[in-house]
Amino acid sequence: MQDYLGDLTLVNFLILALMALIAGFLDAVVGGGGLIQLPAFLITMPQTSTLTIFGTNKIAALSGTSFAAWNYSKKITFNFKLLATTGILTAISAILGAKTVSSLPIHLLKPLILFILIGIAIYTYLKKDLGGSQTKQLSAIRQYQFGALLGIGIGFYDGFFGPGTGSFLVLGFVTLLGFDFLHASAYAKVINCVANIGALTVYMHNGQFLIVPALLIAIFNITGNITGSKMAIAKGNIFIRKVFLVIVILMIARYAYDILKHSL
Repeated sequence: MQDYLGDLTLVNFLILALMALIAGFLDAVVGGGGLIQLPAFLITMPQTSTLTIFGTNKIAALSGTSFAAWNYSKKITFNFKLLATTGILTAISAILGAKTVSSLPIHLLKPLILFILIGIAIYTYLKKDLGGSQTKQLSAIRQYQFGALLGIGIGFYDGFFGPGTGSFLVLGFVTLLGFDFLHASAYAKVINCVANIGALTVYMHNGQFLIVPALLIAIFNITGNITGSKMAIAKGNIFIRKVFLVIVILMIARYAYDILKHSL
């Protein structure tokens, strides 16, 4: 059985399960669950290779995200052409980002991301009506243009850096396309699924995953995602905005820690 579980012990499994539950909840509301679940995998399975953990985490995360997307689809009417445009370009750009990551010094670019995140936090906090309602009535062509821009930019980030992709998608749908937070979160879940499927096919093709831990943790991630998406739909934009701010602050702390750790 240990061959299937890797180096995951019972105590570490319980810790990881709790983190997956929390990550799923946050991910369903505004994204950013990877900020919690992926580090939890790395900490609780220290002897497992990093790429195998990435693949294992992707299976669990994709499972939860899919359920959240399904929950949103029962309450939100999607523009499937916009989803297709954004999703395809996100997947392509994610592949390009992953190929670029090996040729650029990430540690030099992280300070830029940190300042961007701080700006996002300040802007979201000060602009109280951000995402409170649909603010733009864009033509179909303009929607596709902004969707393409969002897919290219966020997709590249997903492949190049990764953490918080869902939150950046939410912000993009709110600021570029004028969505309210509820619709932005729903669209972000679907786009996240598309991007994750592309990445997961690579990990599975290379055999870089542990199916038993992935499926066990997927149960808790799914539970968190279902709970989070239902609460987001029930409580609406004000609740989602507050959770979004919490996730952005967590991302700021994460990048500040990475920068400080590298400088020591």
